[in-house]
Amino acid sequence: MTTPTLTELLAEYDRSIAWTRALHADLTPDEIVWRLHEESSAIGWHLGHQAAVAHFMVRNLTAAEPSPDPELDGLMDSATAEAARGDLPEVDRLLDYRDAIAERVRFRIGQIDGGSVGAPAQLRIIAATLMTAVVNHEYQHSKWIGEVRAEAHGKEVPPLPQSDLLSVIDGYCVLR
Repeated sequence: MTTPTLTELLAEYDRSIAWTRALHADLTPDEIVWRLHEESSAIGWHLGHQAAVAHFMVRNLTAAEPSPDPELDGLMDSATAEAARGDLPEVDRLLDYRDAIAERVRFRIGQIDGGSVGAPAQLRIIAATLMTAVVNHEYQHSKWIGEVRAEAHGKEVPPLPQSDLLSVIDGYCVLR
């Protein structure tokens, strides 16, 4: 199998984000912030965390990218204890955070793909690894979102996305 291009990896990123969106689009704000108990995370936290990790990776591995919402960075960091993850912002703010970060990921990876950076060949390797990790992380947390969606809220989980680059391992969608 050939290594996916950055363009293909960006398409997979968009596919993973679209699947996450399908998992939460019909949920109410109360369902998005619901937690089983203090030591569990709400769907909303996972939505913010997926974006925060993408931001942290782009910022730390490719460019000193400013945060679209620095206050959310700390809350959405997995280093934040689960008990401290309960005061989530409004759902619109979480979704704006996700959208802003996704836009910046596309921009930075597009710059790298187009060679508009210092050390373009080296950064292409970094970016490919980064995008694989970001996509797999998006799917990891989307699986958990789907479990809460089904088990706590009684809603069906949409079918897994399909792509020649995706496999299912241990029940998780992953880029090969």
